[in-house]
Amino acid sequence: MAGNDIAAFGRRIVDNVERVIVGKRDPIRLAMVSLLCEGHILIEDVPGVAKTMLARSLAISLGCSFARIQCTPDVLPSDITGASIFNQKTSEFEFRAGPVFHQIVLADEINRATPRTQSALLEAMAERQVTVDGTTYTMQRPFLVMATQNPIEHEGTFPLPEAQLDRFLIRMSVGYPSFPDENAMLERLRLEHPISSLQQVANADELVAAQAAVRGIFVHEKVREYIVRISQATRRSPDLAMGASPRATLALYRTSQALAAVEGRNFVLPDDVKYCAEPVFCHRVILNPESRLRGRTSIEAVEAVLETIPAPVERTSA
Repeated sequence: MAGNDIAAFGRRIVDNVERVIVGKRDPIRLAMVSLLCEGHILIEDVPGVAKTMLARSLAISLGCSFARIQCTPDVLPSDITGASIFNQKTSEFEFRAGPVFHQIVLADEINRATPRTQSALLEAMAERQVTVDGTTYTMQRPFLVMATQNPIEHEGTFPLPEAQLDRFLIRMSVGYPSFPDENAMLERLRLEHPISSLQQVANADELVAAQAAVRGIFVHEKVREYIVRISQATRRSPDLAMGASPRATLALYRTSQALAAVEGRNFVLPDDVKYCAEPVFCHRVILNPESRLRGRTSIEAVEAVLETIPAPVERTSA
């Protein structure tokens, strides 16, 4: 699949999802970038801004199986991964797959699940496989976990550990709609929800082919060095106690390739890197206590790092 084909494929998905979610093309495009990188998405936002609709719309558009897990403190790991059930007719144990074996999985309010249950997703997210009772089961491709959490309400929650945060390729928010978009939303919902009539516009095989093609997007040596410099600069930032890991560097490299492909280019620009840096890095870095007291955020810290690293420019001979 060529760069223009990936762009056309991405537009089909984004345009179709926009029939359900009005005026949020940037978050939808970012979700498409994550899908092309085979990465998982963490959405931090207030309730009622169409986080669940985004996951469902992507699944319908691609013809992928979908499952929603409502995370609560009483959800057990076996409720997610599945369990072996004794069959009295055959006198044998049979594995009953859990919701994590669907292709697109929404873990709603993931920070309300206990750490033991949260960790049940780790192997599936990182290795694309699940081990139950000593037997390993491979996940069907494509496989995407889209998790949500409310950034405002923290009572009765279990914050995600750094190891699990690092499993998410990007962190993003959907945000409130503008006045025209919210007004248009009311008109669309007047008779029925648009998702009721949403149609499939692609298939899983096309997505897998696009994922493979994205890795062939050209990254110039200077742009690659620019990515590494940004990553290493976060480790020296006076605002951060912990900078971006090498896994974060690779994530920025991959997302920059995917964004370039979605934009219809077969090469990565420094602007692609800048655009992806915030959603890729901000949940992977840790502010130091002094910066927290000053009211700094990880977004501001990453932006400050980007300002200190000059972007490579093309030089032309006179």
